[in-house]
Amino acid sequence: MKVAYLGPHGTFSEEAAHRYFSGQEIEWHMCDSVPEVLEAVGEGMADKGIAPIENAIEGTITMTVDSLLVHDLYIDGEAILPVSLHLLAASETRLEDIKEVWSIPPALAQCRKYLRGLKVKSRHFDSTASAAEAIRNTDRRDVAAVASEYAGNLFGLQPVKRNIEESFENQTRFVIVSKDKTPSEDAQKTMLQVTPSDEYTGVLSAILNVFSALNINLTWIESRPTKKKLGTYQFFLEAGLGAVHPSIEKAIAVLQTYGHEVNVLGSFTATKLD
Repeated sequence: MKVAYLGPHGTFSEEAAHRYFSGQEIEWHMCDSVPEVLEAVGEGMADKGIAPIENAIEGTITMTVDSLLVHDLYIDGEAILPVSLHLLAASETRLEDIKEVWSIPPALAQCRKYLRGLKVKSRHFDSTASAAEAIRNTDRRDVAAVASEYAGNLFGLQPVKRNIEESFENQTRFVIVSKDKTPSEDAQKTMLQVTPSDEYTGVLSAILNVFSALNINLTWIESRPTKKKLGTYQFFLEAGLGAVHPSIEKAIAVLQTYGHEVNVLGSFTATKLD
């Protein structure tokens, strides 16, 4: 099986992919962007893809949501990866030697308080992994990277200081996608795209009331532009039941009766990569 994921080597996406598909015989297909991951699956260059869809601090990764629709893909799995950030450097580097820290802007922001205390400069990179690789390749011994332990092990760096992020509950949620739209009977979640029949006051409330009336818990709600007309939106809802559950089937039928367009984007079970 060929699986597409977001590179370069050492990213959280690569770590999630390797841990989720551990023990399986996989041919890896590394991509340069999230849209390319989903395009690879949509165009048949990979059987499955894994892409980040939500981070506990940064929120929804909208390019993943949008690309799901472009390539008509189906979510058949979910992986939740704990995100811990460490200050990584060459083995000869001591904490007091560090004058500059390299990483991607969101990672630096998540460690702002600790880095401010160090009184160091920062340099931006495209990913935590590329920053870690750059530390490995430089002769400087006054620089460090903010990256994962996975990246540190990959590039031979030592943790000068562990867990420097401000929130210790940070996690990233990944979706596993394919073109096979056969729902699993054991699935515990369903993701739906609901496009209202018309824009009117209280339309979202009316949609949510359908799920409330059927005692269906919604664990995630996101609105995205329809890209047809300014001010018109579609809603992405994640329900805590599988797609073949009678309550989900009834909710879809009721929404369609009201004229709303409903598309099942996936049915899956969450896997925690602890």
